[in-house]
Amino acid sequence: MKTKEVMDIKELSEYLGIGKSKIYHLIRLKQIPASQIGRQYRFSKEIVDTWLKDQLITNPQQANPQNS
Repeated sequence: MKTKEVMDIKELSEYLGIGKSKIYHLIRLKQIPASQIGRQYRFSKEIVDTWLKDQLITNPQQANPQNS
Protein backbone atom coordinates (compact mmCIF):
# COMPACT_ATOMS: atom_id res chain seq x y z
CA MET A 1 0.00 0.00 0.00
CA LYS A 2 1.40 3.37 -1.01
CA THR A 3 0.89 5.97 1.69
CA LYS A 4 -0.70 9.20 0.51
CA GLU A 5 0.47 12.62 1.66
CA VAL A 6 -2.99 13.35 3.11
CA MET A 7 -4.91 10.53 4.75
CA ASP A 8 -8.45 10.02 6.02
CA ILE A 9 -9.34 8.13 9.22
CA LYS A 10 -9.30 4.70 7.55
CA GLU A 11 -5.95 5.29 5.87
CA LEU A 12 -4.41 6.67 9.07
CA SER A 13 -5.72 3.67 10.99
CA GLU A 14 -3.97 1.35 8.54
CA TYR A 15 -0.81 3.49 8.54
CA LEU A 16 -0.51 3.53 12.34
CA GLY A 17 -1.86 0.03 12.88
CA ILE A 18 -4.48 1.17 15.40
CA GLY A 19 -8.27 1.16 15.32
CA LYS A 20 -10.39 4.00 14.01
CA SER A 21 -12.08 4.35 17.41
CA LYS A 22 -8.67 4.98 19.02
CA ILE A 23 -7.96 7.70 16.45
CA TYR A 24 -11.32 9.36 17.17
CA HIS A 25 -10.48 9.17 20.88
CA LEU A 26 -7.10 10.88 20.28
CA ILE A 27 -8.85 13.58 18.21
CA ARG A 28 -11.36 14.26 21.01
CA LEU A 29 -8.47 14.63 23.47
CA LYS A 30 -6.62 16.86 20.97
CA GLN A 31 -3.64 14.52 21.20
CA ILE A 32 -3.17 13.87 17.48
CA PRO A 33 -2.75 16.55 14.80
CA ALA A 34 -5.83 16.60 12.57
CA SER A 35 -7.51 18.96 10.14
CA GLN A 36 -11.27 19.05 9.98
CA ILE A 37 -13.05 19.69 6.70
CA GLY A 38 -16.76 19.80 7.36
CA ARG A 39 -17.43 16.65 9.39
CA GLN A 40 -14.43 14.75 8.04
CA TYR A 41 -10.87 14.61 9.35
CA ARG A 42 -7.69 14.63 7.30
CA PHE A 43 -4.14 13.95 8.43
CA SER A 44 -0.91 15.13 6.84
CA LYS A 45 1.57 12.24 6.65
CA GLU A 46 4.46 14.65 7.27
CA ILE A 47 2.82 16.12 10.40
CA VAL A 48 1.77 12.69 11.69
CA ASP A 49 5.34 11.40 11.21
CA THR A 50 6.69 14.38 13.20
CA TRP A 51 4.05 13.80 15.89
CA LEU A 52 5.08 10.13 16.10
CA LYS A 53 8.72 11.12 16.61
CA ASP A 54 7.64 13.47 19.41
CA GLN A 55 5.82 10.54 21.09
CA LEU A 56 9.00 8.46 21.38
CA ILE A 57 9.69 7.14 24.83
CA THR A 58 13.41 7.56 25.44
CA ASN A 59 13.34 6.44 29.06
CA PRO A 60 10.91 3.56 29.72
CA GLN A 61 11.06 4.28 33.48
CA GLN A 62 9.64 7.76 32.81
CA ALA A 63 6.79 6.34 30.73
CA ASN A 64 5.71 3.88 33.40
CA PRO A 65 6.47 5.21 36.90
CA GLN A 66 4.75 2.14 38.43
CA ASN A 67 7.89 0.14 37.60
CA SER A 68 10.01 2.34 39.89
